[in-house]
Amino acid sequence: MKKYLLSLFTLLLSFLTFAQETEQSIDQVIDEKFGEATGWFVNFIFYQIDFGNGIKVFWVLFPLILGALYFTFYFKFINFRGFFTSINIVRGKYDDLEGRENHKVEAAKASFTDEADNPDTIRVEGHEGEVSHFQALTAALSATVGLGNIAGVAIAVSIGGAGATFWMIVAGLLGMASKFVECTLGVKYRDIASDGTVYGGPMYYLTKGLKSRGLSQLGKVLAVLFAIFVIGGSLGGGNMFQVNQAFQLVENITGGTESIMHGNGWAFGVVMAVLVGIVIIGGIKSIAKVTDKIVPFMVVIYVAASLFVIFANYNMIGDAFVQIFDGAFRPEGIAGGAVGVLVQGFRRAAFSNEAGIGSASIAHSAVKTNYAASEGMVALLEPFIDTVLVCTMTALVLIITGNVTAANGSLNDAQAILLTSGAFESVISWFPYVLTVAVVLFAFSSMISWSYYGFQGWSFLFGRSKKMEYTYKIIFCLFVVIGAAASLNSVIGFSDAMIFAMMVPNMIGLVILAPKVKDELNKYIKAIKERTA
Repeated sequence: MKKYLLSLFTLLLSFLTFAQETEQSIDQVIDEKFGEATGWFVNFIFYQIDFGNGIKVFWVLFPLILGALYFTFYFKFINFRGFFTSINIVRGKYDDLEGRENHKVEAAKASFTDEADNPDTIRVEGHEGEVSHFQALTAALSATVGLGNIAGVAIAVSIGGAGATFWMIVAGLLGMASKFVECTLGVKYRDIASDGTVYGGPMYYLTKGLKSRGLSQLGKVLAVLFAIFVIGGSLGGGNMFQVNQAFQLVENITGGTESIMHGNGWAFGVVMAVLVGIVIIGGIKSIAKVTDKIVPFMVVIYVAASLFVIFANYNMIGDAFVQIFDGAFRPEGIAGGAVGVLVQGFRRAAFSNEAGIGSASIAHSAVKTNYAASEGMVALLEPFIDTVLVCTMTALVLIITGNVTAANGSLNDAQAILLTSGAFESVISWFPYVLTVAVVLFAFSSMISWSYYGFQGWSFLFGRSKKMEYTYKIIFCLFVVIGAAASLNSVIGFSDAMIFAMMVPNMIGLVILAPKVKDELNKYIKAIKERTA
């Protein structure tokens, strides 16, 4: 173990020595090299189709939006008609269907080990093998609610105005159906190794599921593509974006351009890389277990602060919603008009709730249940809570405090998280300090979870040996340093590109496997009806 940690530190030292020998700062070297290496891919993923009259749309939004609409209609508005059933599942109303007394689940006879499991799934599974759907939901939300809700919303409204909020809400509501489909499939087609470790997610339901539909070769191709993209997503949105935004707030709170941290993002990155490395390379779960307890607490504090700002200005709530609806359909002075606002809303919502991306199914696949659809039903609540509720709260804070109008045309991506911090500060003077701590913890927790997601893709491609495992984890830690040092423009472009790239093979598989999900849903609904008969 020490050998791998030593390798990480040696690589870091070599890079820092090289950077110091150039005339540029370390941060500039990292930013320039990273931008050169990833620019072509970002440009491809975010190629815009020009419809004329200044209307340009990213092609990757079409499978995301059309897929979510298709699932909404195919499953007869499961995102709405199944809402209260999902709440009842979380409340434990149907626990007897799972055999909670003995919890004998055929696919889950194997043991789950702390060494190989995602910290979130350890918390879900429990050490006695008991699982409650409420625990599954809160575990997933603690990893989902975070920087996407804080920085992502600020980026959306700073570019698309208040109207982007409306389209984020629409994206959240439609995304509930996509999340239901992928998490149901994640449980149905998961793989359990001989040592009891659960491996799940799109890589497995694309190979197994499409094989069952006579599309074995297509399934293999899509699975490999997804595995490559989830590795990139773990290094981008699940790593670099997280640490980059955390550094932005730490630098700001310690003095901004006068801070000792200014221009030294690499140093912050090294500290975070060491801490993350201790957990994911050293196998020490104690830090992760602490964040598992603190992060949900921070979510509560953030939501409470948002509600305080909103209700402290209750007389402005009505006007805020007027701005949201007017801006969604009659955006003035926003590039691209209504379509441009829609694009920003859907883009940031997808980054925040990850519906249709496939990452959630990796975590949910480890949950023990007799009915795959039951976990899919629980999962559909996540986009509603994450995007429809929490993201809307952040947007209302920004609108009510006047930080949207001030941002239009004058804010770059790197300042987005500072916009949210400033909005809270205008009402709660000391909150930026709390928000900084929360963001660092959100970032740390998300990096640990996404390292697990990326490792699932890595192990699918390169095998499950210890050598391959540590190779991936060392690379992951190196990207922590790159993320802290690179400009947010480079980081956010690469992060978004990889996240949306994951969605393409995943969405193809979800559409093809939708009938399998319908069978699982019908089986579970039938069991509920027989229980209540």
